[in-house]
Amino acid sequence: MSSPSTQFANSRRMGMHEPLHQISMWGHSNPITGASTMMQVDTRLDSKSESTSHDSLGPSGNGQPEARISDKIQRRLAQNREAARKSRLRKKAYVQQLETSRLKLAEMEQELERARQQGLYVGGSLDTARVGFSGTINSGIATFEMEYGHWVEEQHRQNCELRNALQAHVTDIELRILVESSLNHYYDLFRMKADAAKADVFYLMSGMWRTSAERFFLWIGGFRPSELLNVLMPHFEPLTDQQLLDVCNLRQSSQQAEDALSQGMDKLQQTLAQSMVSSDSAVAGSCRPQMAEAVDKLDSLENFVNQADHLRQQTLRQMSHILTTRQAARGLLALGEYFHRLRALSSLWAARPREPA
Repeated sequence: MSSPSTQFANSRRMGMHEPLHQISMWGHSNPITGASTMMQVDTRLDSKSESTSHDSLGPSGNGQPEARISDKIQRRLAQNREAARKSRLRKKAYVQQLETSRLKLAEMEQELERARQQGLYVGGSLDTARVGFSGTINSGIATFEMEYGHWVEEQHRQNCELRNALQAHVTDIELRILVESSLNHYYDLFRMKADAAKADVFYLMSGMWRTSAERFFLWIGGFRPSELLNVLMPHFEPLTDQQLLDVCNLRQSSQQAEDALSQGMDKLQQTLAQSMVSSDSAVAGSCRPQMAEAVDKLDSLENFVNQADHLRQQTLRQMSHILTTRQAARGLLALGEYFHRLRALSSLWAARPREPA
C-alpha cells in the first residue's frame, strides 16, 4: 500500500513518468526517509512547475520578441500617421498653389483684354503697329504696357515712403536704402523700354505709352536729363560751392550729349527721306532697293533710344553721387511728384468741358 506522500505526488504529477518511476524504486527504503525524500522531490517539482508557469504567463522582459514586435508595430503606426499628415499638408499647399495660379491667370487675361481694347484705337484711329489686321496685338508691346502700369503704381508707393521718411527724420542709413530702391526702380524702366524697343521702336518713340502732357516734353522716348536738372535744382538747396559746380558741369555735359543724339536723329531723318525717293519712279518695282535700304537704316533707331536711356540713367546716378543722402531723397521725391502731376494734368485736360461743335 502506497504512502500518502506517494499518492499525493501521483495525483499532482500524473503526466510526469520519470519522477514517478524513481519514487517506485524507493519502496523498500526506510518509510521515514522515503517520505522525506518524496516530499523534497515533490517540492522541487512544484517550484519548477511554478517557475515554468510564471515564465510562460508573466510579462516579458526588455529583450523578449513579443516586446520588440509590439514596439515595432507602434513605430510603424506612428510613421504611417506622420506620412498621412504630411500628405494632407502637401495636398492643401498644392490646392492653394493652383488657386493662386488661377487668379493670376485671370488677372493677366483681364489686363491683356484692356491692352487689346486700348490698342484698337489711338486718337480715334486704328494703330496697326499694335493691332494687326487679324485683330492680334504685338505681344511685346502689350507686355510692356502691363509692366509699365505696375511700374507707375510702384513709383507712387515709393514716393509715399520717401515723403514719410523725410517727414519722420529717419537716419541716413534708412534713407539711403529708399534712395537706392528708387534709383533701381528707374533703372528697371530703362530695361523695360529696351525690350519694348526691340518689339516696336516707333511705338516707344511716339510716347503712346505715356499721357498727353508727358508726351509734350518727350525726347527720344523719355525726358531730357538737362531739363530735368533745371526742374529739380530748387529741391537740392542748400548746395555747397563744390556741389553747385558739379551739378552745373553735369547739366552741361548732359546738354552736349543730348545735342549729339539730336543731331544724329536729324541726320537719320534726312537720310531716310532721301532714300525713299526713287531714282526712276516710272519704272515698276524700282523702289524696292530704296525701301530695303530704308529698313536697314531704321534699325539704328533702337540704338538711339538705348543711348538716350543710358544718358538718363547716368545722369541720375551721378546726381545721387554729388548730393547728400537727404538731398538725393528730396530730388527723387520731386521727380516722382513731377511725373505724377503731369499725369494728373493729362486727366484734367481730357476731362475739360468742351463747347459743342
